[in-house]
Amino acid sequence: MAHFLKETDFSREQVNEIFSLAHSFKKGRGRHTPPSLKGQSWAMIFSKSSTRTRVSFDVGINELGGHPLFLNKNDIQLGRSETVSDTAKVLSRFLHGLIVRTYAHSEIEELAAEGSIPVINALTDFLHPCQIYTDAFTLAERWGTEGNFLQSLKGKRLAYFGDTANNMANSWILGGAHFGMEIVLCGPESYKPGSEIDELLEKEGLPKNYVFTSDPKEAAKGADVLYTDTWVSMGQEAEAAEKIALMQPFGVTSELMALANEGAYFMHCLPAYEGKEVTKEVLDSPASIIFDEAENRLHVQKAIMAVLAQGLRA
Repeated sequence: MAHFLKETDFSREQVNEIFSLAHSFKKGRGRHTPPSLKGQSWAMIFSKSSTRTRVSFDVGINELGGHPLFLNKNDIQLGRSETVSDTAKVLSRFLHGLIVRTYAHSEIEELAAEGSIPVINALTDFLHPCQIYTDAFTLAERWGTEGNFLQSLKGKRLAYFGDTANNMANSWILGGAHFGMEIVLCGPESYKPGSEIDELLEKEGLPKNYVFTSDPKEAAKGADVLYTDTWVSMGQEAEAAEKIALMQPFGVTSELMALANEGAYFMHCLPAYEGKEVTKEVLDSPASIIFDEAENRLHVQKAIMAVLAQGLRA
């Protein structure tokens, strides 16, 4: 059974297929979308709230002809009065697919291992692969040609600022290595990448494609993309004040954008907190493609679901 839990779960050839399919869905939206999920019910299990993830998956399942079922952490007994294993086995009897947004990455791995339906990682504390595929597609739209989207990413340099040990940074490390990109991580020494992501790179047979620096100017020079994320993730509220103070030197500004390559883009997975991780000037600048990113969550996730559903119908 195929799942999408991490960026490398699809081969490079499959990634290009997904990007091409997303491009087709985007161009044809409102006219014709193949009913890839016709007669299917897909559940969204969310332990963490969301705007873009929830709406894009709900709409996407509908547009593919399926029935979406939303379950928050209070709707089911997952991990409370029922084991993860039992939940996976029971839901597999009812559903055709699971989309899970949760804290521990091990939980989504167990759901995939114990169930018999496709599982999609809609975010864990370790990885956010749907966002990375969407971001890569958004860049490939600008740099590539139809049918060869992935090749356009090879050798491109992305500079990531802020908490470089969080799920977005981890996913850019893994996804960047898979796509052939160079990643520069810039933040406080105390928030640099952990050993877990290096171990995963080695396990996946990928090169260590990133460098770390605490010098924002050094990170921005020669970059094709400047990327950041909110400094305080859900579940980190207790350390918010201390963390924000530590991150202040790593906000993305117009001065940093000016150091990047000509035509460089600014990206943020949203929600953005202007004046903290990025200035309003950068958010509103022509270089900012944040709302294209947000829209493309719909098209890329539809493509991922359609590809996984092919296995169900095989």
